[in-house]
Amino acid sequence: MKMQQIVIGILLLIVLGVPFLMSAGKKGTGHQPGTRTLIIITPHVPQIRDEFGYAFTNWHQREYGEAVSVDWRTPGGTSEIRKQLVAMFKDQAKAELKAGTIAVKDGQAEFLPAGTIAFDLMLGGGSYDHGLVKKGVTISTKGMSNAEVLGDEVVVSMSRPANFTQTELDAFFGENAIGPQELYDPDQYWIGTALSSFGIVYNRDVFKKLGLQDPTAFEDLTSPQLSGWIALADPRQSGSITTTFDSILGNEGWEQGWRTLRAMSGNTRYFTNSSTKPPIDVSQGEAAAGLAIDFYGRGQAQVIKDSGGGDRVGYADPAGAVYIDADPVSIINGGPDYELAMRFVRFCLTDEAQALWQFKKNDPNNPLGPDGRPMGPKWHELRRMPVKRSMYEQYDDYFVDQIDPFEIVSDVKNPGWRAGVMVMMGCFGIDIAVDCRKAYSALNEAIASGKFTDAEIAELDALFYAFPETEVDGEMVPFTKATYRIVRNEWKKDGRQANLEIEYTGFFRENYREIVKRVKAKK
Repeated sequence: MKMQQIVIGILLLIVLGVPFLMSAGKKGTGHQPGTRTLIIITPHVPQIRDEFGYAFTNWHQREYGEAVSVDWRTPGGTSEIRKQLVAMFKDQAKAELKAGTIAVKDGQAEFLPAGTIAFDLMLGGGSYDHGLVKKGVTISTKGMSNAEVLGDEVVVSMSRPANFTQTELDAFFGENAIGPQELYDPDQYWIGTALSSFGIVYNRDVFKKLGLQDPTAFEDLTSPQLSGWIALADPRQSGSITTTFDSILGNEGWEQGWRTLRAMSGNTRYFTNSSTKPPIDVSQGEAAAGLAIDFYGRGQAQVIKDSGGGDRVGYADPAGAVYIDADPVSIINGGPDYELAMRFVRFCLTDEAQALWQFKKNDPNNPLGPDGRPMGPKWHELRRMPVKRSMYEQYDDYFVDQIDPFEIVSDVKNPGWRAGVMVMMGCFGIDIAVDCRKAYSALNEAIASGKFTDAEIAELDALFYAFPETEVDGEMVPFTKATYRIVRNEWKKDGRQANLEIEYTGFFRENYREIVKRVKAKK
C-alpha cells in the first residue's frame, strides 16, 4: 500500500511538473512578484502572448535596467473586450464625474486619474474597434449635483494618445497608409503594431477530392460542388469576419458582392460564433474552406505542418481584393501605469519586436538584434505581417511568408456597410440556414438539369437573390446601394430593427421555399 502511494505521488508530480517545466523560462506571461507589472487586455492567442511578454521584459531590463512583468487578461474576442471596457468606463467615469475629479471642456472629459481603470493597454483587434475605443462612452449627467457645470452629457474616451513626435512616427511608418487604410491614428489614440489581411483558408485534399482547383477568389467558394463544405463565422459575433464581408462588397460592388455572400451562405456547413473555428475544421477536413484572418489561416497551416500533416492546409489572399488593416495597440485612459504602457508601445515598433511576427523561431541564422542575439520568436512562428515598411526592405529574406502587404493590398476602401452585413446576412443566411442551403442547392440543380427555360432560371435566380423592401415614413423603400443609408437609419429607431428582422426573415424563407417547390415540381 505504501509503495502504491509512493508511485501515485511520483506520477502526480510528473503530471503537475511537466507543464510547469514546459512553461519555465517564458517570462512576461504573468505577474512576477516584486516587479512593476503591465496589465494588457487582449484577444491574442497564447503564442503571441508568450513571445511578446518574454521579449518585452528582456528589452525593458536592457533598456531601463528594471525588471518588469506582463499580466495578460483574455476575457474573449475583441467585441467582448470592448463591451467590458464600455461597462467599466460607464461605471467608473460616472463616479469620477460625480466626484468632480475629472476636468471637462466642451463636453469632453480629460484623462481619468491613474488606476481608475484596471488595464494599461488593449492589444489586438482591428482599427475599427480601436476607433470605437477612442470614441469612448457618453455619460449622462442627469441627477448629478454638478450637472450644470458639466453639461447634459460628457464624452469620455476609453483610450489616450501616445506621445511620439511626428519625426518618430515618420521614421517608424513612413507614409501613414496601406491602401486606403491608416497605419496609426493621426491623433495617436491607437498605433498599428502588425497588419492583418482577410482571405481564404482551404483544405487541398478536400478540393482535390471534389475535383476543384485551389481557390484564388471569394467567388470560388460559391461553386455548387462545395455545397455543405463552407465554414463561416457569424458576422454578428465576429468583428473580423464582418470586416471581411464588408470588403467583399467593396471590391466586388453592391450587386455582385451580395450575390457572392448569398451564394457562400447557400454552401455553408455551418455558421459559428468563433472566427477561430473554421481554420481548425478546415485543417481536419470537416470543411473544405472558410474565411479567416491571415494569421489564423497560416497559423493553422503551420500547426498541421509541424505535426507531420504536410501542406494540406493552404491560405489565399485573393488577388486585387485583399483588405489589409492595422492590428493596433491602444493605451487605456486611466490605466495604472501610463509610462510603462508607453514603453510597451515603443517596444512594439522596434525591429526586434517586429521580427517576432514573421521570423523563423529560434533560428541562429536570423539577423542579430541590439542584444547581439538572433532576432525572432523563441517558441512559436506567429506568421503575421509586420507594420513597418522597413522590415520588408531589410529582412524579407528571413520571413516565413514571402508576402509584401503593401504590394498586394486592394486600393478600394471598405464601403461601411457593416450594419447591412450583420442584419441581412443574419436574416437570409444564418437564422434560416437550412432553407438557404436547400434553396441554393435547388437553384443549382435546376440550372444543371436542362429542364428549365432561361426565363424560368431567371425567375428562380431573382427569387434567391432578392431583398425585401422596408417601410420608411409610409413608403416602401428597396434595399439598394442608393437607399442603404435610409434603410439603415430606419433600423436605428426604437424597436424597428427587431421587428424588421422578423419581416425580412419571413420574406427570405418564403422565397427559398418557393424555389424548392418549383424545382421539385419539375422532377
